[in-house]
Amino acid sequence: MFWYEDEVKRLETTGRQTGYKAGTIFYGSSTIRLWDSMQSDLPNLQPVNLGFGGSTLAACVWFFARVMHGYKPERLVVYAGDNDLGDGRHPEEIFIFFQQLAAVAKQHFGDLPCYFISLKPSVRRWNIADQFSFTNGLIAKEIADRLPDWQYIDVFTAMLNADGRPNRDLFLDDGLHLSSQGYNLWKTIIADKICVDC
Repeated sequence: MFWYEDEVKRLETTGRQTGYKAGTIFYGSSTIRLWDSMQSDLPNLQPVNLGFGGSTLAACVWFFARVMHGYKPERLVVYAGDNDLGDGRHPEEIFIFFQQLAAVAKQHFGDLPCYFISLKPSVRRWNIADQFSFTNGLIAKEIADRLPDWQYIDVFTAMLNADGRPNRDLFLDDGLHLSSQGYNLWKTIIADKICVDC
């Protein structure tokens, strides 16, 4: 995990500089890290962005205690697993990583409201879309059946066109990361799911 060290140190430094203040922690891969408009998009959630580039769900488990140290948020939102599948891991492995993440979150924060954003249907990884759907299904069922502190946020369906393929307007030219339109969509879906001061 040495290749994430600089990113994790950056997050540790940010925490110290900001006094670990957070209403909502957003944690996960570059889809989270690159959300530059998060503060203005979701002001009611008082978000803190703890995404780190290229991270896998496995890495999110590994670094959880270090990155979360000092924080006492009201809720946790996670997006990760995309890169695990892109690296050739199987849905069942990502599911195990999610179970591990839920366990470390419980250990660290107790009965904290947590949210898992479904894996997105990116243009670049559409060739393994069935694996993304299967992984989403495993995690959604686990949350519904066994994890009362967690809620599942489905972005996959809303990111498809009428023909059932990814809406290219929601992605940058790389076909993987979100465009401003993509983040606008996520903002609406997440705000509806996490209704603060409604």
